[in-house]
Amino acid sequence: MAGTQDLIVIGGNAGGLSAAVVARQSGLERVTVLERGASLALPGVAGEHGLEVAYGETVTSVDVDGDDLVVTTRRQTYRSRGVLVALRTSVEGWVPSIPTPDSDRIHVDAIPEPANDVDVLVVGHTDHAVELTVRLADLGAGVVLAAGGMNPRRLSPVGAQLLNDLERERRATLLYASSPQQIGEIDAFPMAYFNDRRTPDLQFDHVVFSSGRRAVTPDHVGATAAALATGRVWFLGTDDETPPVAPSAPGASIGRELVTAVFPDAVLPAPAPSGRARHEVSGVTEELRGEHYNATITYFEPTHSDLWVLRVRPDHGSVSHLPGQYASLGLGYWEERVDDAIEANIDERWDKLVRRSYSISHRIFDEHSYLADSAGAGELEFYIVLVPPTPDNIPGLTPRLALKKPGDRIYLGPKVVGRYTLAPVTNPADTVLFLSTGTGEAPHNAMVTELLRKGHHGPIVSAVSVRQWADLGYLDQHRQLEQRYANYHYHPQPTREPDVAKRYLQDLIRDDVFGTEYGVVLDPEHTHVFLCGNPSMIGLPEAGDDGERVFPETVGVVELLTERGFTLDQRMQRGNIHYEEYW
Repeated sequence: MAGTQDLIVIGGNAGGLSAAVVARQSGLERVTVLERGASLALPGVAGEHGLEVAYGETVTSVDVDGDDLVVTTRRQTYRSRGVLVALRTSVEGWVPSIPTPDSDRIHVDAIPEPANDVDVLVVGHTDHAVELTVRLADLGAGVVLAAGGMNPRRLSPVGAQLLNDLERERRATLLYASSPQQIGEIDAFPMAYFNDRRTPDLQFDHVVFSSGRRAVTPDHVGATAAALATGRVWFLGTDDETPPVAPSAPGASIGRELVTAVFPDAVLPAPAPSGRARHEVSGVTEELRGEHYNATITYFEPTHSDLWVLRVRPDHGSVSHLPGQYASLGLGYWEERVDDAIEANIDERWDKLVRRSYSISHRIFDEHSYLADSAGAGELEFYIVLVPPTPDNIPGLTPRLALKKPGDRIYLGPKVVGRYTLAPVTNPADTVLFLSTGTGEAPHNAMVTELLRKGHHGPIVSAVSVRQWADLGYLDQHRQLEQRYANYHYHPQPTREPDVAKRYLQDLIRDDVFGTEYGVVLDPEHTHVFLCGNPSMIGLPEAGDDGERVFPETVGVVELLTERGFTLDQRMQRGNIHYEEYW
């Protein structure tokens, strides 16, 4: 192969081929894969993407000559601008972690011979397990891959794509969440015992274990200190998460870093949409969703891009609840995010759920324009704002929820709980004041609707503080309520609109706005106040060293009301200030 190559990849495994493919897609003309064997791990990839492949090439040294890296094999010499060492070796002394019989039908990293027309179980969850599965399928074996613990983000793009192809073409059975707990033997043939509800125990002709693999050292390919010092020799990361012994290309982006480093002006193909995995295995996510999700999103209506009203219908069970209570929602860490943030330890948590509790809102009017009765709806409504990432906090749920739509599946907690309810309001003539910030309005929507449905005739006021008018997801419905019910008043208070005086809920109390505008007197004898939202707005006191209450430095509503004779409603002492710790 005359001339200088743009990139040489040493090792034709899934990771090396992925790097080579991305390099070709980025416009590099001369990308060569050096494979020491007689075939690639995934043979069809080279032809599909125009890769040059040299077989039977064992590398003996990687050195530098001028601007070029020089790769010498036992057969010839290659010159290149960049080199990726994709070779991996087995972990010395590796044995399966589960009990297995001593049988010539149990293999580690080896393909049984002959492989056609035999049933083979492959046990493993890495690129290497995918390579073994593809080779067996190509040889005509009936293959089952038990990939319990598989993290698609740790697969190479080529490995993930081929796994999807295997499943789509039904050339292999993929068990993404299952792995055998023991291999036994019946009539000299291996029996795989899974011991879980997902998978029955199965018998095979052969079982192949994919061992742990790790990156080779620079000495393995004879890389000199001068070659390493160029910064253009990389070593692929490991399957088994053993720390690499040399600089390693990240598995999810191999190829892009190489191209950028060697050719800064190269035009890279567009990455996956913001916050989304660059590659995934569809069957993994579908199986995880089937295992964990128990409800369906029936309605998803954005007030704007960062604020949504959604409804969730559980597969089974009642949605009965009291206005003001809350339930938990959850999505898997495997779901795509709308932003670029990456949570700490995401690889350890990716197959688990992130859950958060949300107050249950209310749709207020049904499809016939009557006050809605959520008890008969069979679904729960939620009012949720997108929480952006900060240096101190990377939210897990709302950036994933932002990408959902009606018909998508979700987790709904089995219990609806909470003591923030209308239970204290026993006199239909009492004044009821609701104060909230942002989506803290959610439980108040349910409470207001309930009071009006049951004929409460005392004054009802709901005041909510938001930044802008657009942050009021229920504004039109509340205005309709005001027109229908003379005793109901809705007071939205945006704080960042140029044509509205900047006031907070505390200011409404200080300035007696409710009395001035609506004739509503805040009398402790006949008034209940409900607070939900920003803790600074609520302003709960703490117990001081002397047992006296100590209020926060920023004056909150609780302090202003207690000065007027109101009392906090607590477990050991009933009062008329009720609060939900929303944050």
